[in-house]
Amino acid sequence: MSTPAILQVLPRLVAGGVERGTIEIAEAIARAGYVSLVASAGGPMAEELPRVGAEHVTLPLDRKSPAAIWRNAALLAEVARDRGAMLIHARSRAPAWSAWLAARRARTRFVTTYHGAYSEGFPGKRLYNSVMARGERVIAISDFIAELVRERHGVGQDRLRIIPRGADLRRFDPALVDPSRAAALRMAWGVAADGPLLLLPARLSRWKGQAVLVEAMARVPPPAVAVLAGEGALRGELEARIAALGLARRVLLPGHVEDMPAALAAADLVLHASTEPEAFGRTVVEAGAMARPVIASDLGAPRETVVPEATGWLVPPGDPAALASAIGAALALPGAVRTAMGAAARERVLSRFTTAAMQRATLAVYAELLGPPPSAGGG
Repeated sequence: MSTPAILQVLPRLVAGGVERGTIEIAEAIARAGYVSLVASAGGPMAEELPRVGAEHVTLPLDRKSPAAIWRNAALLAEVARDRGAMLIHARSRAPAWSAWLAARRARTRFVTTYHGAYSEGFPGKRLYNSVMARGERVIAISDFIAELVRERHGVGQDRLRIIPRGADLRRFDPALVDPSRAAALRMAWGVAADGPLLLLPARLSRWKGQAVLVEAMARVPPPAVAVLAGEGALRGELEARIAALGLARRVLLPGHVEDMPAALAAADLVLHASTEPEAFGRTVVEAGAMARPVIASDLGAPRETVVPEATGWLVPPGDPAALASAIGAALALPGAVRTAMGAAARERVLSRFTTAAMQRATLAVYAELLGPPPSAGGG
């Protein structure tokens, strides 16, 4: 008898939290003894799948037209039947419609992960979004998303499972980051070894709040330096505003930072400045795993991951003055106090928000539908 498979489905494997979570669960599926399949239109992160024991199936799942959704449903059903998939796990709306149809055709179990606070501003959007609530089990990535799913789609406790995202402690552990890596980043950025460094790691987009931090930095006195680590369409606008405020030496745009554990280790404070609710906000828990206190916007899931005055601070979103005030107050604290807050942040991550815990909980959801995994050592 051939080994059963579990098939995860998403648009592409380029970058982002959905993609990272897919790879992490692909690893857990393989360890549990299943054939681990991921279907997408491809991308650089697809190269990671063989390293975790998974296989990529290239399909045009990044297309959203009704005709493409229908064609992809047939393709996914064929993959499910040919590869013996017992369960299809969908992670994004257009591919989820194809996966839902494919699961019905191939008679496989169907699970979804509700990854975002999807907007409903256009007619028909709630119906379009509703596929993410049609799983036999619906995984919400935070309490915030779980409440949204209950209110919008009426998903009950019989189907709804809350599984927070997590930090991978194989990477995000202060003990594993040689201080020379953090020092090298500070040197590359032109930041003094003992100068206050603020880090905002996120793609450069309007709702991620980099513009709010730029305005805040006009109120934060030297020698504090802010590093906006990431790439995106907002770069030109941010560069122009930074120049207009005379902040070229104090607000830096280094682009994508590959060694994020070292970047977090180099920072005195990590910032989350989103102006719209985050479904989870993985960088907040990755900062905590690296024992760094966080100043985060007071909305969405960071309310669950940051304990005010204990592991960090929550500030009103979109308010440069409030953000500047919080930065100033945090930097004015004795270093030993910030160190203790960082240690508390790490303990909270270890107890609630790890990749390993997310993997175990997801495998447990699969087991509800499929029974025990092929390998007793799975998860």
